[in-house]
Amino acid sequence: MTNTLSYPKEKIRYAVLSLFLAQGLCFASWASRLTDIKSSFDLQDLLHFGLLITLQPIGKFLAIPIVGFLMQRIGSKNTVLISLGGFIISLFFIGLTPNIYILGTFFMLFGTFWNMTDISLNTQAIEVERIYGKTIIATFHAGWSIAACIGALIGFLMINLNINPQVHFIVITLLCLAVVGYSSRFLLDEIREDKTAELAQPKKSKFKLKTIFSELILIQLGLVWLFALIIENTMFDWSNVYFESTIHAPKTMQVGFLVFMVMMTTGRLLANYAYKIWSKTTVLKVAGALIFIGFFTSSVLIGHVETITLKVIVNSLGFMSIGLGISCIVPTIYSIVGEKVKNIPVGTALTIMSGISFVGPLVTNVLVGYISKHWGLEMAYLTVGFFGICILLIASLSKTMRLKSASN
Repeated sequence: MTNTLSYPKEKIRYAVLSLFLAQGLCFASWASRLTDIKSSFDLQDLLHFGLLITLQPIGKFLAIPIVGFLMQRIGSKNTVLISLGGFIISLFFIGLTPNIYILGTFFMLFGTFWNMTDISLNTQAIEVERIYGKTIIATFHAGWSIAACIGALIGFLMINLNINPQVHFIVITLLCLAVVGYSSRFLLDEIREDKTAELAQPKKSKFKLKTIFSELILIQLGLVWLFALIIENTMFDWSNVYFESTIHAPKTMQVGFLVFMVMMTTGRLLANYAYKIWSKTTVLKVAGALIFIGFFTSSVLIGHVETITLKVIVNSLGFMSIGLGISCIVPTIYSIVGEKVKNIPVGTALTIMSGISFVGPLVTNVLVGYISKHWGLEMAYLTVGFFGICILLIASLSKTMRLKSASN
C-alpha cells in the first residue's frame, strides 16, 4: 500500500489525532454511565450485568471479517469514516433504548463499530508514523486517553448533576459527529500497489523466512493484546461498579474510572520518553508488573482498610497503578508492528492480531461476573491481575520481539 499526501503531513497527523479524540470521548461517555444503565434496567445480579456487557465484545468479534473486507475494498480512510460514524450513532441509540433487548442489540453494534474503528484508525496512525519516520503512535493513544479522561470527568459531573444518560449521549454524539465531519478530508488516501510491485519481492526461501518471523511476532503480540484487552475491559466496564458494589462508596466518591483514565492518559503522555530509556520489550515488562501490583492493591490490601474514605484512597492508588501499566501496552504493540512487520500490510497484520485477541473482551465480563457472583468482585479483580504477570512473562521470554526487523 502506498499513500498520496494530498495535504501537509501535519494536517494529516492532527486529523487522525482528532478522530482518536472523538473515539475516546464517545467511549468514556458510555463507560461512565454504565452504573446508571445498570440501575435503570434493575440489573442487580452482577452475572446478568456481565452477560449484557458481553454483547459488546461479541460485536467486536463480528467486526473482524467485516473490517478486513472493507479495508481491502475501500481502504482504511473510508472504513474509518463508516466505523467511527457507526460507533458514535450507536452511543446515541443506547441512550434512547426502551427495553433491555434493544439495549443489548445496540451494545453489540457499539462493539462492532468500536473494533472496526480500532483497526482502521490505527492503520492510519501507523502509516502516519511511517511518514514521520519516528515513533509517534503513542501520541495518538495519549490523545484518545485525554479525551477519555475528559469524557470520564464529564460523566462524573453529569451523574452528580442528575442529568440522565439520554441528554448526555445526545450532546456527545453531536460534538463527535462534528469532529469527524471536519477531519475526514485530511485522512490518508490509499491506492493499491500494482502488480509490478511483485517483482520487488525477495526470493521465495527468504520470503518464507520473513513470513515465519511475522507470524511468530504477530502471535506473541496478539497474545499480549488479548491479555491487555481483558485488563482494559475489566477496568472500563467494572471500575465504577467496583466502587459501588465492593467499597460501597457514595456517588460523589465513585472516582474509580476517572482516576484510572487520568493515569492511563499520563502513561501515554510519558510513553515516548519511556521508549528513549528502555527497549519496547522492557516497557511491556514494567507495564505487566504495574498492572499486577495495582490489582493486588485493590483486591487484597483493600481488605485491611476499615473506613470508606481510606478504602477509596487505597483503591484509587491501585487503579492508578493499573492505569499507568496498561497505558503503554497497546501503543507499544502497534509501534512494534510498524517497525518489525514489513512483508504484511498493516491492516492485515492488525486484523490477524485482532483475530487472536478478540477472545479477551469476549470472556472478560462473563469471567468477572461469574467469579463475582460466587467469590466476590475482589477475587475477580485479583484473577485479572495475573494477566499482568502473563504479559511480563511473554515480553521476558520472547526472542522474536528482540530480533531485528524482518526487513533487515
